[in-house]
Amino acid sequence: MKLEILESFENKYPNRDYTIEIVNPEFTSVCPITGLPDFGTITIRYVPNQRCVELKSLKYYFFEFRNAGIFYENITNKVLDDMVALLEPRSISVITEWKARGGITETVSVHYTSQS
Repeated sequence: MKLEILESFENKYPNRDYTIEIVNPEFTSVCPITGLPDFGTITIRYVPNQRCVELKSLKYYFFEFRNAGIFYENITNKVLDDMVALLEPRSISVITEWKARGGITETVSVHYTSQS
């Protein structure tokens, strides 16, 4: 979960609003209470400003969560905070959808909109 892993590249169309959607259907982490694995889908949807996220670095960033004991809500907010710090997007949403455990599923959504 190291922000330093993430890389970005220059957006060649910074004056145009367009949406980038990234979906990782194989996101994994570990429950901090039971130590059991959690499986989910993470979706990042953003309108870039000057920078776009480089996908290979994002894949390695996601790998950092595999052995981390962290709650769903914290993952979702951490990813949003790190993406905002890296990209300073016009807007961004992070949605995590978690597979059922004990018959219960959970979806966590968080959104950020730039003030400028």
